[in-house]
Amino acid sequence: MIIVGTLLVLMALLGAPLFAVIAAGAMISFHLAGIDPSVLAIEVFRLAEMPVLLAIPLFTFAGYLVSESGAPGRLVRLTSALLGWIPGGLAVISLGACAFFTAFTGASGVTIIALGAVLYPALSEAGYSEKFNLGLITTSGSLGLLFAPSLPLILYGIVAQQSGTAENVTIDMLFKAGILPGLLMLALLSGWSLWVNRHIRTSFKAFSWQKTRAALRETAWELPLPFVVLGGIYSGYFAVSEAAAVTALYVIAVEVLILREVRLRQLSEIMHKSMLLVGGILIILGVSMASTTAMIDDGVPMRLFEFVRSHVDNRLTFLLLLNCFLLALGAMLDIFSALVLVVPLILPVAAGYGIHPAHLGIIFLANMQIGYITPPIGMNLFIASYRFEKPVLTLYRATLPFFFILLLSVVLITYMPDLSLWLIR
Repeated sequence: MIIVGTLLVLMALLGAPLFAVIAAGAMISFHLAGIDPSVLAIEVFRLAEMPVLLAIPLFTFAGYLVSESGAPGRLVRLTSALLGWIPGGLAVISLGACAFFTAFTGASGVTIIALGAVLYPALSEAGYSEKFNLGLITTSGSLGLLFAPSLPLILYGIVAQQSGTAENVTIDMLFKAGILPGLLMLALLSGWSLWVNRHIRTSFKAFSWQKTRAALRETAWELPLPFVVLGGIYSGYFAVSEAAAVTALYVIAVEVLILREVRLRQLSEIMHKSMLLVGGILIILGVSMASTTAMIDDGVPMRLFEFVRSHVDNRLTFLLLLNCFLLALGAMLDIFSALVLVVPLILPVAAGYGIHPAHLGIIFLANMQIGYITPPIGMNLFIASYRFEKPVLTLYRATLPFFFILLLSVVLITYMPDLSLWLIR
């Protein structure tokens, strides 16, 4: 089995598709256990039994459609009107806009590319240093992962429910769990950004009701969207999948029929781009469910727990080691692959230390969020390097202050579980 595992890792390192490596591992495990490998198809078919699965393609499509419209520019103008008069306020505007945008698109790379074109020149024109601008936009590209309706939050809920150790974790529970930790990250970054840029004033010399009213009129169609979605879910009026359908329909109506910023013939191209992401996620999720079943049948989670328990004698040490592991993982794997590969393994181990699965999910995603900007191979570092045509070493230096602030927030989130669990309770 060690030889087989080594070969599979070697396949992945040589560039074999991740789903093929996972599927091969699952089929070999079934074969060695005397189970017909065709059970893999049955495990993949279990995806169809999850009503919440509909939320993934619908939210993803809605996010991509919003990114193709003029909504990012309107969002920036609105937040500028509300906060731009504060010294350093444009930095806070950028953080909030990127967090909101990433929450709906579910992909930090899209945020850097879509909002970077608007925010980077605006920050430069307002007098912010180039190093600060690069660091802020690169970092804030992944800030929205803890806010509903973030795709990674939904995917964590699905994986947790299918793992057999966290069936009571619901998607709306995770949406609530992410609110305070997400706001903490935003608050710490905003506070630091205001302090280091306290000498800078943007073009707004004073708060202007006229500009605020104009910006509100511009965004009149988009502003109700988060309230409809989140209000519908938290009030119990919508299930998560129904909220996703309402979101997609609303975005189509606004951007295509009312504002006409996206043409009907563009919809097929936007659907194609968004479903490429969804298709990749679903096929990995399907074979990972089979892999999880094989590992559970083989007793891997229990053996892993016993190994960890024999070497780590308390909960606090386990959480420290978990954070170190997840930071390294986030720098090497994309968040969707990490979710389906690692969550089924660490959930039962964390449960043995009394860690609530919703709290574990927020710890996991917060670390993955930092992983996007962790040198040397954090994904956002290379996306920003390509987008702004800057050497990746420049991005390393620019993101370091933001990295350490986010690291502090992860420590607080990890060792203060009430941040994640208070709204649930």
